[in-house]
This record gives sequence, C-alpha cells and structure tokens, in this order.
Amino acid sequence: MSGIKSKYIILFDGVCNLCSGTVQFLLKRDKKKRFLFGSLQGKTGQEYLRKYHLPADQFHSFMLIEGNVLYTRSTAVLRMLRYLGRGWQLLYVFIYVPQPIRDGLYKLIATNRYKLFGKKDACQIPSIEEKDRFLE
Repeated sequence: MSGIKSKYIILFDGVCNLCSGTVQFLLKRDKKKRFLFGSLQGKTGQEYLRKYHLPADQFHSFMLIEGNVLYTRSTAVLRMLRYLGRGWQLLYVFIYVPQPIRDGLYKLIATNRYKLFGKKDACQIPSIEEKDRFLE
C-alpha cells in the first residue's frame, strides 16, 4: 500500500464476473493509465478495507480511492466514469440523482451480481501487459 503514486485506485470483488468485466472495460479505455486496480480479497485491498474501517470479508461495493478519500457504490462508479473521459464523463450528470436512489439501484445489482453474471473460483490474474496496472 505504501509507495502507491496513482491518483485513482479502484478496488473490486475479484471473483465477480461483473466486477472483473468492468475492470477489463476500464483497462481498454483508460488510455492515460490513471487507474490502478486491486481486488478486495488481495493483500492491498484488505489493507485498504482496514484503513477505512470496513469489513474485510464483505465485498459488496466497487470502491474508488482518490488521495485519501474513499468513494463507494454509485458515487465511485460515477466518479470513475468522470475521469475516464472520451464521452463517458457525460454520465456524471447522474450524480445529481439523490444518492439513496442511486445506491438503491446499485445495491439491487450488487446483491444479485453472482446470480446475474456469475462468479469465478479465484481472482483473475492480470496479463503481462496489465501487470503494472494492478496493486499486487
């Protein structure tokens, strides 16, 4: 965890197909390489969960860390899209939808993500080209 210089760190459920697919989506579109990724199940992900006083055994949220600020759920997703650029930042307008409504939809998808999208037996291992984009 120490020595990480990235401006944006994304933590995700490493066995969730939806989450892993989102990471692949971001890797392909993040031409400026602004994001670093880490699974919540991994060593660094676990360190961040402890740092922010979150349960280390629950992986219900996609998380974005900017500096020392942690964003979760819909706010994390919208802020990610904002920094992705190339037209994706236009979706940031949904930040004006009240957070309980946004997070309600987010929680509905998160709660059913394994049923809807499936899950892996283990976290995905990044390719050689992607390795420098992952925290461990």
